[in-house]
Amino acid sequence: MNTELFKDLDLVMNQIVKGAFLTVSDGERLNTMTIGWATIGILWNKPIMIVAVRDSRYTYDLMNKAKDFSVSLPMNTDLAKALSYCGTHSGESEDKFEASGITTCASKNIISPIISECDLFFECKTVYAQFMDPTLLDEKIESTSYPQSDYHKMYYGEILERYAD
Repeated sequence: MNTELFKDLDLVMNQIVKGAFLTVSDGERLNTMTIGWATIGILWNKPIMIVAVRDSRYTYDLMNKAKDFSVSLPMNTDLAKALSYCGTHSGESEDKFEASGITTCASKNIISPIISECDLFFECKTVYAQFMDPTLLDEKIESTSYPQSDYHKMYYGEILERYAD
């Protein structure tokens, strides 16, 4: 297993908490959204990134149809305005790329592109997805994170490659 995938994991996770771009294409449609929750680890003897998408998001439908996704992190670039915009507007009703001033470029191994203005990229192949079962969720988490019962679906992506620009 390529241990380079886990290099500087504390810096990566600190940036994800500040914001990262989850980008997905189903071959016809393309969207990006801001994520602040994700995890990276080993499952099934593979490096895995897990991202969470609420079923109310436009990205949710694309994730269900796509076979992959990318996560782009602005490690050395201030993209706070673009992250904020992409986290508060829907790609269903507008072109978030044009509106936020970000662009995409082809990834190395997957259909979904990466965000050109970022510095660090993860290319992931979706290997499993599971909708949250609210009956198994801690009551305190449910009351603070899901007051409107808009639960997440967890997408498990095998990390095919990690690289910096």
